Amino acid sequence: MNSIDEDVATISRIDLIPKILDVVCQSTGMGFAAVARVTQDRWVACAVRDEIEFGLKAGGELEVSTTICDAIRASGEPVVIDHVAQDAAYRDHPTPKLYGFQSYISVPIIRRGEFFGTLCAIDPRPNILSTPQTLGMVELFAELIARHLEAEERWAHSEAALLSAHEGAELRDQFIAVLGHDLRNPLASIDGGARLLLKTPLDDKAANLVGMMQNSVRRMAGLIDDVLDFARGRLGGGFDIERRSDPALGDTLEQVVAELRVAQPDRVILAELGPDLCGACDSRRVAQLASNLLANALTHGAPGEPIRLIARNHQGDFELSVSNRGEPIPAEAMDRLFQPFSRASVRPNQQGLGLGLYIASEIARAHGGFLAVTSDATETRFTFTMPLGA
Repeated sequence: MNSIDEDVATISRIDLIPKILDVVCQSTGMGFAAVARVTQDRWVACAVRDEIEFGLKAGGELEVSTTICDAIRASGEPVVIDHVAQDAAYRDHPTPKLYGFQSYISVPIIRRGEFFGTLCAIDPRPNILSTPQTLGMVELFAELIARHLEAEERWAHSEAALLSAHEGAELRDQFIAVLGHDLRNPLASIDGGARLLLKTPLDDKAANLVGMMQNSVRRMAGLIDDVLDFARGRLGGGFDIERRSDPALGDTLEQVVAELRVAQPDRVILAELGPDLCGACDSRRVAQLASNLLANALTHGAPGEPIRLIARNHQGDFELSVSNRGEPIPAEAMDRLFQPFSRASVRPNQQGLGLGLYIASEIARAHGGFLAVTSDATETRFTFTMPLGA
């Protein structure tokens, strides 16, 4: 039997767990998420994401009897609370009052058939959590954590041959791909329901709520697409592209710019598109690359300064660049800029999974080209270059 300190150390070695906590918070709207080791006598945080200043760090403890996780250890069942004040079972429970939360979700992590702890999240605001897709996502992540714990234990006991590092990575990526596919259908249903609601008479408050639903659907769809692209690349298949001469490439890029102008009407996006942009490429993927670079520039560029996209055929190559003014990319971030789950800068409450630039660089690679970046106090510029020929 492992000690609690050993379990905390094992969790710290699983580099996927911070990403899991990130996705849980972004997908649910929760500000605090943790992997907790829970026994009859102790509740210990093994990994934490804290955006609400709850104050608990990895290795920190709560009195187990004051937590709902203690009841989950006894029952083996998840607990989901959308709004404590309106929940008949928990509105008078001492735990929400003690720790100041209104929404809560926690599912058990079962390692080798035995209760290990919980994957849990809390927030001082109400959140809609009691949906099949949300609970299913958190349960799948809890299962993935359990599998990694088991793999780590086998490795520690010289049984790593049963699950090689390659097989473990493949299992992880297959899991992510399945998760993405499983979330698409319910997300489409939510989007369809929101569109249907907009066709009926609504007061301003209801219309705003439906608009917020649609924004959440779009953000979640983008997260799923990024995760699926990442999984495909890591599974060895690479990015699927179909290169052909497309005389409408310029129109496609114009559409990308137009969509982002609508999404962020307070920002200025300038587009300079050269004539005859019809090199052999997958125009859908090039549009995705351009969208990712523009979204990155909008996120990190100075709010009062324009974003500029330039696309042209130049000396046998196709070139597409996106530039913005603002703070330069920190030197320590440049080396890992195109790595998955990396970001150009570190900002509080920054959205996204840090896959946009990684996916853009993989699209460039799939086209036989490359993505380069320059950044100084004057300008940050990303440039995609590929040969015009097939």
